[in-house]
Amino acid sequence: MGRVVGFELSSQEPEKAAKFYSEVFGWEISEPEFDYWAVSTEKDPVRTGMNGGISKGANDYPHGTRIQIAVDSIEETISKAIVNGAMVVREKMEFDEFYLASLVDPTGIGFGLIQSKQD
Repeated sequence: MGRVVGFELSSQEPEKAAKFYSEVFGWEISEPEFDYWAVSTEKDPVRTGMNGGISKGANDYPHGTRIQIAVDSIEETISKAIVNGAMVVREKMEFDEFYLASLVDPTGIGFGLIQSKQD
């Protein structure tokens, strides 16, 4: 629990950002789905990288980088985070294979929570 498993780069020009990171770092960028471009940074079988995505930044997070933290229970973690001063900026959302929520810690740092449906 609490392992950083991905990242999301938020941009108001996600197409331009995708092109930049692909050209400069050789990241493999998938075709967009729901204003989200999946990113694969893993090319070296010995030294693996972290995968993530590039998104059209929402009003609550128009620019920046947000880590995704894997949790066993998204509801319990949200409750614990609120008690400790966090603010929920995107309630729990359901996707085919996981749940996702976005929060801001008491210092203003944005982060995501992700819970797999296969656990």
